[in-house]
This record gives sequence, C-alpha cells and structure tokens, in this order.
Amino acid sequence: MTIKIPEPVRKQALESIQRYASANLDEDLSELAADMLLDFFIEDIGPAIYNQAVADVQERLQARVMEVDAEVYADEFQYWPRMARKRGA
Repeated sequence: MTIKIPEPVRKQALESIQRYASANLDEDLSELAADMLLDFFIEDIGPAIYNQAVADVQERLQARVMEVDAEVYADEFQYWPRMARKRGA
C-alpha cells in the first residue's frame, strides 16, 4: 500500500523538514532535497508508523465491541418476573 498525504500537509511537512535541518543540522535544504527526504521517510519509515496506527485503532475498536453487549443488552423473559413484583407490591 502506498501512503499518500494531501498536498497541503505535504507542503507543511516540507517546510518543517527544511526548518528542522536549518535549526538542528546547520543545513539549509532546498525544496528538492526536503522533498526527496520526505519521500524516503514516507516510503521507508511510513509503513511502520501506519501499521502501528492501524493496530492501535484495531485494539480500540475491539475494546468498544466488547462493551456493546453491556450497553445494549436486554434481559430476556422479564414479563412474568415483572408481573410478580407488581402483584407483590
């Protein structure tokens, strides 16, 4: 699966990479160099981050599915016990 990011996000990422390189590496990256670096990150490291995010979502969804029965469970065959309580009251 190819990871794609929207153009506005990509633009912000490129600006952030250039800023990081300038501030922390004393290196002024051209837009082309930052673009190539971003492509590398997305292709090589991106899948690991993506897969972890998918695993986190799956875990969260499974926890929510486990709660569904408690949220929507209805006791069965309650008519007669309810009638007995009414008569006894």
